[in-house]
Amino acid sequence: MARRESAAAGPGSRALVVDLIRSAGPISRVELVKATGLTQPTISNIVRRLIDDDVVRETGATVATGGKPRTMLVINSRSAYGVGIRVGADTLTCVVTDTRGGTIGRELVSAPPAEKPEDVVAQLAALYRDVTHGLGLLPQSVVGLAVVGPGPVDVARGRFLALPGLEQWADLDLGQTLTAELGVPVLVDCDAAAAAVGEFWGRQVSRERTFGCLYMNSGIGSGVVLDGALHRGASSNAGEIGHVSVVRDGARCRCGNRGCLELYAAPAALVSRARATPGLADRLGIRPDDQYARAFDVLARAAIYGDGQARALIDESALLLADGAMTLSNLWDLDTLVLAGPGFAVAGSLYVTEIRRRLAGRAFSRGLHTVQVDLSSNPRDSAAIGGAALVLQGSVAPGHGPQVSAPQS
Repeated sequence: MARRESAAAGPGSRALVVDLIRSAGPISRVELVKATGLTQPTISNIVRRLIDDDVVRETGATVATGGKPRTMLVINSRSAYGVGIRVGADTLTCVVTDTRGGTIGRELVSAPPAEKPEDVVAQLAALYRDVTHGLGLLPQSVVGLAVVGPGPVDVARGRFLALPGLEQWADLDLGQTLTAELGVPVLVDCDAAAAAVGEFWGRQVSRERTFGCLYMNSGIGSGVVLDGALHRGASSNAGEIGHVSVVRDGARCRCGNRGCLELYAAPAALVSRARATPGLADRLGIRPDDQYARAFDVLARAAIYGDGQARALIDESALLLADGAMTLSNLWDLDTLVLAGPGFAVAGSLYVTEIRRRLAGRAFSRGLHTVQVDLSSNPRDSAAIGGAALVLQGSVAPGHGPQVSAPQS
């Protein structure tokens, strides 16, 4: 469990109180005073503003303690909505969540590569409008949109720097252009970082826990949440565990490094190896024109059902991912690690089992505490859900990261 710091009344106090009500609610004002170290007047003022902003509501339930009954507080799940869009090589996934992180809408669409930058913006804007209008959401109830994809990402300027297979997206001022088009705040961020925030927010994880997320799609990334906030690093590109070298002087990676973890353990790498294994792709029904995502699902399903060659590939990937998970755990002394992303959707149980075994036997702090390792309840949509969580957190609990602000008129 993370060491608790004493809280001072200031800009982060609202975020602290929101976090406690989100993760521990229903909770009383008296309990908030004890948990935060803030004074009773400070808590009363913060709670009053949260109720006025419709972020928090009183449940009507009370707890009798021998004195005056205490009114309990909970997050108002319908106070605001966030929208997240995950960018894939040939698909876009849009998810809408409520304030507590519950999914209220989802749409997956085919998105052939756009030829011009303006086509990219048109695709995303059309999807956003289709989903929000279809759900009947009032424009003022949506606090923002986050577009998430593989890093590196220039979060401050709202740009993807390099999206494999989607080169026309590179250096496009996506955040600014979409904000102007849609009239809502737009964030652009890394899919792995978003997934970490989404899992933390939706699972109602306590801010006292050091929370990690290992994300696998075409590549491998991670995110760590400390004291309720995503650790971002100097340029908001922290957590690129997939670009840690596991083979000295190994294959050259697109990132410029050699021997990166994702070159040997990620779905795209395993699909390539399956296709290079004589007869394996044909036997499993992996077609030459299949995108890696479908091909990897076929490979993972074969491994689950006992195909020896497929299982050997998945097991080797799981062993390498377990090394990555142990590095992540040792660096941050994690309490909890969640596996998220489409790469874990089919054979996630195999990865969870190996990572649990490795951490139990070799993690540096294993003599002091265990690391809870879980699989996301919705691994395919975790990044899009996380995008929605990013804008919600920035709106209802400012102080945790990029603050969502209204577009300039």
